Parts: sequence; structure tokens; C-alpha cells
Amino acid sequence: MSDVFEAVLFDCDGVLVDSEPITNGVLRQMLNEAGWALSQAECMQIFIGKAVRDERSLIEAETGQPLTEDWMRAFYARRDQRLRAELKAMDGALQAVVAAHTHTAGRIACASGADRPKVVMQLEMAGMAPYFEDRIFSGHDMPRSKPAPDVYLAAAAHLGADPVRCLVIEDTATGARAGLDAGATVWGYCPEGHGRAFEGLPVARVFNHMDELARCLPG
Repeated sequence: MSDVFEAVLFDCDGVLVDSEPITNGVLRQMLNEAGWALSQAECMQIFIGKAVRDERSLIEAETGQPLTEDWMRAFYARRDQRLRAELKAMDGALQAVVAAHTHTAGRIACASGADRPKVVMQLEMAGMAPYFEDRIFSGHDMPRSKPAPDVYLAAAAHLGADPVRCLVIEDTATGARAGLDAGATVWGYCPEGHGRAFEGLPVARVFNHMDELARCLPG
């Protein structure tokens, strides 16, 4: 049975675009250079779904150096260079965005924990920007980033949608908590198929391919 929602709110990284291995690869390399030796798996576990600045205390403790604006600018520059060269959309994501756009008569938004320039760049590269237009929201612009619900509440308010009637698509526990605390229905996207990221969280559905999302949203 299909669900009817007033709006669909997408996370970006790991949901619409396969950016997380790229971004975390750059982050790990730069943290290693700064003196924090950690594996790719450790880097993913610590930082997936979070803003780098949110882990400032941990980074400074492990590197013994302040997290400066110059370091952050260098990270953004190296990250964006790699993304421009390597970024791909998640399989079926564009079709899912089109289905959501049709289902809600255009009431969709992208609500990400990443900085807005990165999100805009990625949606443009993936061919999705025309479907989102100005409905792109960043946790960096909110009082609190994920797992706080602020970015999802802002997106719902912009669309004039009751958060309770919104569907949030997330791939991390951090993001799922943000959507749930906003009052939305959360579907967990887990392309690897195990769904362990959402254990203990009341997500309404876990799905493994974007085709499933497109099928579940009536036109």
C-alpha cells in the first residue's frame, strides 16, 4: 500500500549522490597529515552524517593542533576537486527525485548536514538541481546541525508542509534522528542491504535501492 505525503525531504550525501567515500577519503588523508592516524573505516564511523566542525574537540585532541579556518578552507578545496572529478549519483536517485517531485506536485527539498555550496554543486552535477531549485537547506546555516531537527523543520516550513506529513529519506542514524525529532516519517536508505545503521530507531521502512522509493510514491 502506498503512502501519501505532503512533501519529501531528501538528505544528500549517501542518498542522492555517492559522495561519502570521496569526502571521507580526503578527510582521512588530511587528518593523517595532521598527525591523527586512523583507518578509512574509523573515519567513516566517526564522521558519516556529521559536519567536520561538530567534531572539533576530538580533532584537536587527536592532532594536537587547532582546527583553523585555513585548514577547513584547504579541506573544502581538496574535497571539491575530488568530487568534481569522481562524483556519481546513487543508482536510481534521479528517477526517485522525479517520482517524489510528481507525487508532491513539486514539494520536495534537500536538507543536508553539509555546507550549502557543496550540496548545490553535487545536485547540479547529478542533474537534480532543476527539481530542487532554491529548496536546498544546510545544517551549517541552522542554529544546530543534525542530529538536531532544525534543517528538516526549516525545509518543511519553507514548503508550508506539516512535518508530520513529510517523508524524510536518510542513510545514517544521525540524519534519521533529525528527521524523527522533526516529527516526520523516516525511511532508511541502505544500499548495502543490512539496515544496521537504523537499529533501535523507529524508521518506518528500510529500503535498499532507489527504485523502491520511486515505486512506493504514487504519481
